[in-house]
Amino acid sequence: MREGNAQETPVTISYETLFSRVTQTANLFHDLGLGTRDVVSYILPNLPETHYVLWGGEAAGIVNPINPMLDVNHIAGIMNAAQSMILVTMGPNAHSDIWPKVQRIKDQVPSLKYIIQIMSQNDQNAQEANILQYEDIIDQFNGESLDSGRIFDKDDICSLFHTGGTTGTPKMAQHSHNNEITNSMMLDLAMEMSSDEVGFCGLPLFHVNAAIITGLACFLKGAEIILATPAGFRTPGLLPNFWKIVEKYRVTFFSGVPTIYSGLLQVPVGGADLSSLRLAICGAAPMPSELIREFEKTTGLTLIEGYGMTEGTCVSSCNPLHGERRVGSVGLRLPYQQLKTVILDGEGHYVRDCKIDEIGSVALKGPNVFSGYLEPSDNAGIWVQKGWFNSGDMGRLDEQGYLWLTGRTKELIIRSGHNIDPAIIENALNKHDAVMAAAAVGRPDIYAGEVPVAYVVLKPDTTCDALELMAFAAEKISERAALPKEIYLLDALPLTAVGKIFKPALKQDIIKRVIQVALGELGLPLKISVEPDKSYGTVALIDVDSSAEEEKIDTMKHILGQYIFHTKISKKDLKT
Repeated sequence: MREGNAQETPVTISYETLFSRVTQTANLFHDLGLGTRDVVSYILPNLPETHYVLWGGEAAGIVNPINPMLDVNHIAGIMNAAQSMILVTMGPNAHSDIWPKVQRIKDQVPSLKYIIQIMSQNDQNAQEANILQYEDIIDQFNGESLDSGRIFDKDDICSLFHTGGTTGTPKMAQHSHNNEITNSMMLDLAMEMSSDEVGFCGLPLFHVNAAIITGLACFLKGAEIILATPAGFRTPGLLPNFWKIVEKYRVTFFSGVPTIYSGLLQVPVGGADLSSLRLAICGAAPMPSELIREFEKTTGLTLIEGYGMTEGTCVSSCNPLHGERRVGSVGLRLPYQQLKTVILDGEGHYVRDCKIDEIGSVALKGPNVFSGYLEPSDNAGIWVQKGWFNSGDMGRLDEQGYLWLTGRTKELIIRSGHNIDPAIIENALNKHDAVMAAAAVGRPDIYAGEVPVAYVVLKPDTTCDALELMAFAAEKISERAALPKEIYLLDALPLTAVGKIFKPALKQDIIKRVIQVALGELGLPLKISVEPDKSYGTVALIDVDSSAEEEKIDTMKHILGQYIFHTKISKKDLKT
């Protein structure tokens, strides 16, 4: 599918063709000199060729999927950290803006020897010896077996998936063949997958959700996959046509994130036949209970919440298909993986396992859990015990072993020493009829350290102001300390490429707002930016006009010194 509607004629690919193309692609990489410890990166949308490169890259060496929406410096940083030897990407193409980025990146990565273009619409680079056209050369290679004669070890590193957000160079999780195969098998068991499945892939193939859930787990069973347009759920026409697509292709399951389900609630099911659907899976971020109930009421489907992370390959727990499904929890651990909550001291060291229903740090152990990040410095403090990975999430396990997430360790709002879970605020606001999405963060405060505030996106064609939402929150939140001090209405919340609400951007925004108010009365020309920082996590960079008196600069330093965030003040000529 390319346009995201039910009328278009799809391109159909058999497993025979898939296997042949993956093998040919692996042999192409081998022919270019890629060894088992060398890295091939790709910057691609969701195409059949993306699967050929992903699994062909793992068969020949180590593959490094990269988010095309990252900026040039971050992409170059990832490739330099990985020491990428080959880059596969879109060539010059009217439907893609990737190639202009690559032109700026290629000279910043000294290890890069070859660029392979896919779907190039002109030959402007045809004379460059290190730029190859995939379609022109791929049929030259053997599609029956690997020319390298490689013998695989299950613990060989096969992929480097970068984690998390859109600022700062992301960490790269090292996956072994064993990690990916066992997690896919665990998923097949938990989801009772069969060759009759028709999985719908709308999430990006640079992320583990699409690569494992609607990729390798389906391949292991010989199931069918609908690759839903190059841009997936980001294609404007896809969500409005989603239920018709499900009916046409008899989709049996799909995976999404809370923002996708919010969007689908705005699309009437109409007369679409959804009888083929047996699973709707929500992952990547906790989903508000009210949204789950509204989605199920509207569609008649059962939504299964799951929990996972790149460091656990993909999925670590989900609500069971049979038996009790506890709405609001992320279910039971997957088979063969251990999961527990632990109490850590102030330095992040293990103290003890949590009691039933006691909130602590979520720790994972099992064959799907990675061996560590590529950069050794990123591995400091990630293991709470031997083999037990500190997820960075807070949660509790009830008496039946269901996991209930309570927030991220670093997302807790600490007001005068009182820990506030942002989910308390978000769940309350999400119950309002006009609210599509809500996110709570801590606003720096001179007295309390932090106080809670919230950002809200309203549903289309609704009207509501911040005062009404404040009053509504006051009725729903029993914990007085958790009442938001302010609510900001936005057209959209910042999201990662896979639809998670990107709270670091909101934290940066609220710090900037605080600075603007705190320094407003000084009447100085200022330029303020808030950025990630390796030493402090976040730092506010403030440029003040060079004509400013030193007395006022000292006043600025005094005012800002009362907040918990770090600042750097520089004098610059801002009037020219």
